Amino acid sequence: MRFFLSGKSPEEMEQESKNSLNLRINMFFFSTFIIFCVVIVRLAVIQFVEAPTLTEKEANQNTKNIPLPPDRGNIRDAAGVKLAYSQPVQSLYITLMKDYNANSDKGKKNRPEIEDMAKRMAAAFKTFGNPGTKPMTPEDVIEAMDLESKRDSGYTPRRIKSDLNKKEIQYFMEHKSEFPGIEIIEETLRHYDPQTVAVQTVGYVKSFKRTESLKAYDKARQDSKDGTKPDETYTKDELVGFDGVELSFQDELRGKNGYKVVSVSSANIPEEVVDIVPPVKGNDVWLTINKEVQLKTEQAIKDQLEWLHTHPVSGRTHPEAVTGYAVAMEVDTGNVVAMASIPDYDTNIWKTGASSTEDFNKLNNNYQNGAITPLSSGKSKHEFDSAVLLGSTIKPLSVLIGLKENLFKTTTPYTDTGEAFFGKEGHQARVQNSQGHAYGYFRTPADAIENSSNVFMVDMVGNALYKKYGKKGVDVWNKYMEEFGLGVATGIDLPNEWLGKKEYGTSEDIPKSVGSAQAALVYASFGQGGKYTPLQLAQYTVMLANEGERIKPQIVKKITDANGNVVKQTKREVLSRVQFDPSYWKLIRRGMNTNVSAAFAGFPYDFARKTGTSQQASREDGLIDNGVFIAYAPRNNPKLAVAVVVPEGGFGSQSAAPIARKIFDAYDEVYGLDGVPKKQLQNQAGLDTAGKQDSNKQQ
Repeated sequence: MRFFLSGKSPEEMEQESKNSLNLRINMFFFSTFIIFCVVIVRLAVIQFVEAPTLTEKEANQNTKNIPLPPDRGNIRDAAGVKLAYSQPVQSLYITLMKDYNANSDKGKKNRPEIEDMAKRMAAAFKTFGNPGTKPMTPEDVIEAMDLESKRDSGYTPRRIKSDLNKKEIQYFMEHKSEFPGIEIIEETLRHYDPQTVAVQTVGYVKSFKRTESLKAYDKARQDSKDGTKPDETYTKDELVGFDGVELSFQDELRGKNGYKVVSVSSANIPEEVVDIVPPVKGNDVWLTINKEVQLKTEQAIKDQLEWLHTHPVSGRTHPEAVTGYAVAMEVDTGNVVAMASIPDYDTNIWKTGASSTEDFNKLNNNYQNGAITPLSSGKSKHEFDSAVLLGSTIKPLSVLIGLKENLFKTTTPYTDTGEAFFGKEGHQARVQNSQGHAYGYFRTPADAIENSSNVFMVDMVGNALYKKYGKKGVDVWNKYMEEFGLGVATGIDLPNEWLGKKEYGTSEDIPKSVGSAQAALVYASFGQGGKYTPLQLAQYTVMLANEGERIKPQIVKKITDANGNVVKQTKREVLSRVQFDPSYWKLIRRGMNTNVSAAFAGFPYDFARKTGTSQQASREDGLIDNGVFIAYAPRNNPKLAVAVVVPEGGFGSQSAAPIARKIFDAYDEVYGLDGVPKKQLQNQAGLDTAGKQDSNKQQ
């Protein structure tokens, strides 16, 4: 008998071996099946999910996108007149069909060929170019070709010359085979109304390559470098907005660019056009500004400046008054119908995307909008800018603050002795009225506004606020200023708006030049405590007119597409409100009755107004008077508010008020201060007269 250590028979052991082998075979086939399924699924994903992406990647390795800039939209006035528009021109471009880089062996070999082409191009420009213009030299042509691809990729077309004349176009079309890679491409130049209508508001353009100083184009520059969004990529020579409406509405005006897909060789040389996506023309932007009212506003300022040079104001002539600014804003809509900054200039110097050095030097810093910024907007003789101290135009608000703070009532009388004092006993400072006038008895605070009493404001507002709040009174004052739009953004859709300068400081930071919180409040109360822009002053005037609603100044009326369809319509927008007792507004409206009979003689409407004469120190000649004026009309049904500033113009009643009168007249002609355009009535009267004459002839 045989014994086995495992205790199993050979038959049992053999059966176990077979079972183990079967298990391993099954595991092998199962694993193979799993792997096969994974491969099948992966192939399916590649085929049906990732195929488009992979195809695009493969295509991108052999193709490049070349942007095609769109036609820029027009900027129109409120009546549809074109103030900025694009005009087609023909430009000569070349696409480098070989390697001409002097740093490569092939480039050195091909260099004589391209240099010869440059000489022939320059010769053609000299022969057929416009008389009187400096022709391009062969060196200029070589520079434009960018043979080393320092500015553009090898496949990108290079602009050689823009705005070709008919003879140049004909020559290069007839000899195209002699200049491999050239093509005539239609581009646009930007043109502006030659009558210089609101030029600083409309703005101007520059070529995209010249926008390094603007953060607004940072993303566009990055997208253009990445090349991942061909429909958003800018070309270096494309004209883009650089200031004014041209900049703030760049996306609307530009439209959407197209692009040309070209296949390229391994050396980055273009081979053929694969596809073309056409550009979409930009939208038209319609301004709220009316050309007729705007031109009369600008002319009114020019005429008044000339008048000030030869006619005495406040005792003398003012030849140093060489700048003027005005804003006219509708009370009910917020539409800005005129915004003038004089002197201005011809914006057409920028039509090609860059001005000449000679033209730029002639600007004398008049190319920015003095209505919204004092920075480089023109300077008077003593370097005063458009943001001046408000003078007595602040007094309606001073009285409102006094009423709101219960410093006095609408019936509080006051006796104006011609002087007021503030400061510590024995060291008091004195404030007087203009020209030392003592106005005597005021029945109500409205008389203080009408007579422009400095001493009332000092006693009843400035000193009273200090007594009530101490140095914190400065912060209380600032709160009211900001509520009325002084020292804060107006909300207008224009770039570079200046917020103003609060010379009174804060309760914790009183400027050394002011001295103390009490002095800050005293001087601010009669308009010597803050500098603000003419637009801020206009918005403040509108707020006085509509009793507490701060409305956004609208500069754009609507936006239409290339077919004339309205894509956006602006509406009246209330930014904030202040709640004052109705009796306060009634008193202010009655008090805004300053005597400007000389400027407004024969004006057919009752209107609310306030003159201002702020004083500003100059190193050479001491204190200088700036003319300021605000008004709205009609008084009881306000339609239009106007703010005018004439630096170094003397009294506001004589320097600024005459400008405002002409603005009201211009608006009345076109729109009607009572809702009936006077031009329409005149035209109708002319038609009626002509009809009667014809009738008489027939009889």
